[in-house]
Amino acid sequence: MGVDRVAGRRARLPISMLTGIREPRFRVIGAIFVCSWAGNQFTPLLLMYEHRDHYSSVLANALLGVYVLGLAPALLIAGPLSDRRGRRPVMLLGLICALTGSASLAAGPLGPGFVLGGRLLSGAAIGVAMAVGGGWLRELCEPSFSAAARPSQAVRHAALAFSCGAGLGALASGLLAQWGPLPQTLPFLVNIAFTLPLFALVARAPETVGHETHNHVWWRQLRVEAARHPRFLRVVLIAAPWIFLGAAVGYGYLPTRLSADTGGLSLAYASLSSALALGIAALIQPLANRLHSTTSGRGLICAVMTISVGVAVAGMAIANASPLLGLVANLVIGAGIGIGMISGGHEVQRVAGAHELAGLTGLFYATAYLGFFAPTIIAALGAFASDQMLLWLVAALGCLSAAAILPSFRSHLPPLPNAT
Repeated sequence: MGVDRVAGRRARLPISMLTGIREPRFRVIGAIFVCSWAGNQFTPLLLMYEHRDHYSSVLANALLGVYVLGLAPALLIAGPLSDRRGRRPVMLLGLICALTGSASLAAGPLGPGFVLGGRLLSGAAIGVAMAVGGGWLRELCEPSFSAAARPSQAVRHAALAFSCGAGLGALASGLLAQWGPLPQTLPFLVNIAFTLPLFALVARAPETVGHETHNHVWWRQLRVEAARHPRFLRVVLIAAPWIFLGAAVGYGYLPTRLSADTGGLSLAYASLSSALALGIAALIQPLANRLHSTTSGRGLICAVMTISVGVAVAGMAIANASPLLGLVANLVIGAGIGIGMISGGHEVQRVAGAHELAGLTGLFYATAYLGFFAPTIIAALGAFASDQMLLWLVAALGCLSAAAILPSFRSHLPPLPNAT
């Protein structure tokens, strides 16, 4: 009987290994992945809309940044709402936004209105995923849900899912648009194909927030008291916009300025730039985790300075018409993005109260994504100064922002949580 019991365990071992991927936290990681894919799949296609659909540079870059108008409200509302009404229903709404956003973008050849609608919905999808996913992941990493994870790993899980989803989404859409059939439609159908099974999995994920009764009106439920914390105001909010300003400049704006120097491979180059930046952002996260400090803001200062250097190198790439230097710029920017996401996530988790984690996470990312408007502003100012001069000015502003954090470098530190 003992032998049979051991044999039974061995027989069940492969099954348990296969079902391990169904652990609840992996479902949330997958949801963040596909929503991030939906939000970033448009980025390397700016050249396609400029050249094939004859969009102006200002309009194309405006479509890059306009999804912040869908993202910011989702970030600000979805987090606090999920803190009170549950993670699962709000995350499912985000996946619906990803599906409908990709469908609208796939209908882009019918008119720019579909592209605009798709960008807004894609922004809402990634806003929900980032605001709700971080808090849900932290709760699903508790021992009651996962014996193999720790709550302190949630920041890395969320950042890695975001980086991989955004990077692979941009790479796939750019390569399909460069060499595949139906370049204005097929890239977005691929995202739909990946998102549909994730919707079914998330629908069966366990809820981690109890249904509480609130007597006050709904909009007061969205208020995040932790946002008034001096540490959040004087350190996190100053650094946050630079995280995705670097992304927008590095693999959104820069490839359009170097399109004449990449020949007929401009879409592939834009995809490579995006994948390179986000790949480095993912790879550097273990180092970024060690760089973060509980006694200072050195992680965020390092992130802003690194991104500023990358933006300056982007200016040099344009001045020298060098696609290779453009890739170097994206390497540097990607490192800054990875450091900023990890350190910013840790700062938010430390400042937020028990019932405000998702809300404060949403506010952090809403501020970070304001950086996506930078290429629109740069393109609009192009009549007054050269591209490289404008980028060098942006880099200088980044250095000033890092300096502005220094007075609060070690001050306003909240107490460490009792358990991680």
